Amino acid sequence: MNFNALVQAMTPEVYEKLADAVATGRWADGNPLTEDQRDHSFQLVMAYQAHVLKSEEIFTIGADGQMIQKTKAELKKQFDTPQSIARFSHDDL
Repeated sequence: MNFNALVQAMTPEVYEKLADAVATGRWADGNPLTEDQRDHSFQLVMAYQAHVLKSEEIFTIGADGQMIQKTKAELKKQFDTPQSIARFSHDDL
């Protein structure tokens, strides 16, 4: 099985487990990742984000293989919308 086929065959659950392992440096059972395991898992996570999720979030890899880097202004615009944040006045509480 080639690398691209492996990435396409990954389930979302496997992706989540690999992403968690890369983020924490440990497998779900608590054992630490070796340097090779971390490197390979990171490559799989990035490839899955690029080819399957086609994510445009910050700190991901886009479909073109380039790292997505958003400015603070772009992030603020993305997350600071009236419908995404519940706002209450003092009397509403």
